[in-house]
Amino acid sequence: MLAPQTEWSGYDDLAETIGAVLDGERDLIANAANMAALLFATLPDINWAGFYFLRGDDLVLGPFGGKVACTRIPMGRGVCGTAAVRRETVLVPDVHAFPGHIACDAASRSEIVVPLMRDGRVLGVLDIDSPRPDRFDDEDRRGCERLARMLVEGSDAS
Repeated sequence: MLAPQTEWSGYDDLAETIGAVLDGERDLIANAANMAALLFATLPDINWAGFYFLRGDDLVLGPFGGKVACTRIPMGRGVCGTAAVRRETVLVPDVHAFPGHIACDAASRSEIVVPLMRDGRVLGVLDIDSPRPDRFDDEDRRGCERLARMLVEGSDAS
């Protein structure tokens, strides 16, 4: 097993590490747990990284790194529910300006949420928060979308 990186060196290196960790394991929850741990340990200036999985009409908390989080988020609510309904990444420079933001951690100031998609269906979302306003940009969008695809493609997800 590879140790988490201690210094940020970019999404290409992170994708290589995650690819090695996912190699040979098909369980979605196990893979999401390892990916959440790597994201939380590796990405600079974040305070939460994890997953919510679609169960009925709610996104239900999955593996994560960070403080205790909201357990259920209705589809269409908050940044996570919005990304899931839109089926597209939502990048929020200031969560306090996002209508309907759900504040699980008052320290969070910016957020990126990437839907996990398989065959046109939403499986859940990858959610990453930062205490720094305007933390996420298009490089983060591309990098996180790539990592989300790796998780879905490398796992048996229904």
